[in-house]
Amino acid sequence: MDSDGTRDTRGTHANPVPRPAMPPDPPAVPPRPTRAPGAPAQPDGSAFLAWLRTARPEAAPGVWRFGHQPRPEEEPEQIPARQLLTGALIAFLVGWLIWSLLWNGYLGGWWLLPLYAMIPDSWAQPHSFGAVVAVYAYYVIIALIIMIGVGRLGRWSEIWRRYGPPAWRRTPDPASQRPPAPEQDPAEWPALRAAGAVDAADRLAADARTGLMRDVDHARIARAWQGVRSGRHSLATFTGAVLKDGAAACLHPSGERDLPTRLARHDLLTGQVRLGTTADDARNPYAYRGTGLALGPDLLGTSLLAVGPAGSGKTGTVVRPLVESLCLQALAGRAAVVVVGAAGAGLGPAEAYDVVVRIGNPESVYDLDLYGGTTDPDEAAAVLAEALVGDLADPHPGSDSRRSTTVLAQLLGPFRAVHDRFPSVPELRQLLDGAPGPLAALRTALQDAGQESLLRELDARERQMGHPGDVGGVLADRVALLDRPAFAGFFDTSGQSRPFSLKALDHPVRVRIDLPERGHADASRMLARLVLAQFTASVPAREDRSLFACLILDDATGVVTPEAVRGIQRLRSAGAGAVLTLRTLDDVPRPLRGPLLGATGCRVALSGLTPWDGQDFAEVWGKEWTETRDVTDRQIIAETPAGKAVHMLRRVITGKAPTARAVTVRQVERERWSASELAHGVPPGHAVLSLTNVKGEHAPPLLVDLRD
Repeated sequence: MDSDGTRDTRGTHANPVPRPAMPPDPPAVPPRPTRAPGAPAQPDGSAFLAWLRTARPEAAPGVWRFGHQPRPEEEPEQIPARQLLTGALIAFLVGWLIWSLLWNGYLGGWWLLPLYAMIPDSWAQPHSFGAVVAVYAYYVIIALIIMIGVGRLGRWSEIWRRYGPPAWRRTPDPASQRPPAPEQDPAEWPALRAAGAVDAADRLAADARTGLMRDVDHARIARAWQGVRSGRHSLATFTGAVLKDGAAACLHPSGERDLPTRLARHDLLTGQVRLGTTADDARNPYAYRGTGLALGPDLLGTSLLAVGPAGSGKTGTVVRPLVESLCLQALAGRAAVVVVGAAGAGLGPAEAYDVVVRIGNPESVYDLDLYGGTTDPDEAAAVLAEALVGDLADPHPGSDSRRSTTVLAQLLGPFRAVHDRFPSVPELRQLLDGAPGPLAALRTALQDAGQESLLRELDARERQMGHPGDVGGVLADRVALLDRPAFAGFFDTSGQSRPFSLKALDHPVRVRIDLPERGHADASRMLARLVLAQFTASVPAREDRSLFACLILDDATGVVTPEAVRGIQRLRSAGAGAVLTLRTLDDVPRPLRGPLLGATGCRVALSGLTPWDGQDFAEVWGKEWTETRDVTDRQIIAETPAGKAVHMLRRVITGKAPTARAVTVRQVERERWSASELAHGVPPGHAVLSLTNVKGEHAPPLLVDLRD
């Protein structure tokens, strides 16, 4: 543990099975992490077993699956209570009237003919037992027929379902339900038993029953078991680790089993984090209304863009829950996360991360690798050019920064060949400025080493310096933003610091990068572009793509460039995703707004959006065919006393005057959400979001209450 609460993860690996050389972990459960008031408690003991056994049915993208009860696609027609009860009462009175008329003989005796036909002559004696039983049984049958008929007409079954005992039943407590059969009980680890690891399954089941196992432990061990099934780890090693440490087996390299605090509701069995509740609004599909709204790696794998003004809840209600979820999944060996934001932005305590890079803070233990950990000069030049001048490139999607990449490659290649490292920020600035001393020294070293090809590169760079339109001066000006006293101890290339490189995303690492905001806004935006460029370049080169990698940019102002959009589009196939937040789409060049919204599968429009931002969302969400009904009511005027009596009866039943209704049904094409609705119809604390998962399944734009 370092002085600032960070940990050194150099040399660690993503192997979920502990190495024999590591000291054994204590079998006791560490102290329970604290939680904020109102935050959900974490599963423990019997509550953990109930959490584990709760049903999680398959659902549409974005639905909180924990305890979810599916709803029909279409909303059933609901009869008003007054009309339903009045109709049932009148139907009962009609049935009573029919029975009374039959009983008193006002309708004749025809209804008794079947009875006379069935009764033998020997039963015709008055007051005989057989006759009494047969007659009254026949009366009951006739009464039941009348009741069934009027009950159907009066919808008595609907009253029973709505107000009867079925409506009184409460959802049973999961803790009080009977546990499932052992072969179907997830707490008994049936997959391990089927593979022959019965002893390991018994140890884990015992820890679950005694309260020694948590949701993170279950997810971590399940991830390690996946490694056994895929052949990355041996069954014997896994079984030995479980028998030795139980629920504390296969620990994360940091040794942590949970986060210090949790503010959101998490379900690590499905990998979801709950963001809110879908509003019971007519604009939402009926199947989604009232359901929980949750995100997971399957949705974040298509990347997410959240747009909303300051104070709309981007960080508190969207970013912070996602950061918590990904950090928990990193502890379970399922994900690697890099969080980039301003210092003090509320992205979680330092104890929740393995690496905290505080750029511009002299007390920071970690540094940031300016070249992304690569040794290829061309790759380093491409990434660095995107960071330095990516925002100056032509904003049209087909443009790039090849000239800047070429200039940097002409200097980085010769320098690395001579010094076996890349130049530091002051050295790179001198080379770009064309300082005669460093260039002459570099030329002499290349001549002594006989590097003819690299000499030609250096000659080409020197010839271009005197030409108009050379981008070397622009690159030097941008590098000068990092060559400031506040950054004097950072971006070291001599090996004297502890730089973090995004090449470490092969491991389940948790990283937070604090950017300097005050007085260094341009440098912060440039560093954010650098991290995004390194992320999109390094993630596709990973060997294990089952480890989900995610980059979260709390403020992506000035970060979106043509190359960044292309990089985000490639993340889905690499098992990775990015989360970007913006105060307004005006922070993105106009030609890139459409491509950016198209490259992200999950789009969030928070309350307070401007109409012109809402127009961009309305265009990307498109239109849909809806059925509209034009209803024309014409009041009916009765001329006769009988007609007036009937109309009065209808008014009592329905509560409305008798009318003749003409209905015209049309199919029209309308926007799912218009710019005006997004700007003025989204309540505070709400957001409209659309979701797409990596399989291509999507959810339409939904109005969600982020406060629930």
